[in-house]
Amino acid sequence: MPTSTRGFASMDPEKQRAIARKGGESVPNEKRSFSQNPALAAAAGRKGGQSVSPAKRSFSQNHELASLAGRKGGHASHGGARKKVEPTSDKPAED
Repeated sequence: MPTSTRGFASMDPEKQRAIARKGGESVPNEKRSFSQNPALAAAAGRKGGQSVSPAKRSFSQNHELASLAGRKGGHASHGGARKKVEPTSDKPAED
C-alpha cells in the first residue's frame, strides 16, 4: 500500500503503463533506440565525452577515485546490508 496518494509510484499500475507508453510513442521510430543503430549510439557517446573538458574527466585520470566511487555506489545500492568480509591470510592457523 502506498504511503502517499501523490506521484507516479502511488498510481494504479495500468495508469503507470499508459503514461510510460506515451513517452515511448512521442519519439519517432527512427530515433527510438540506440540498439537499432549502433553507429548512432557510438557517435552520441563520443559527443558526450567530448563535451567534458579533459581537465574535468576525473575518473579517466584517477583510477583510484573511480574505484572508490564504484565501491561507494555499490554499498549504497545494497543498503549496507552485506557484511564486510575480511581478507583471509595464507598463513596456517596457530594453535
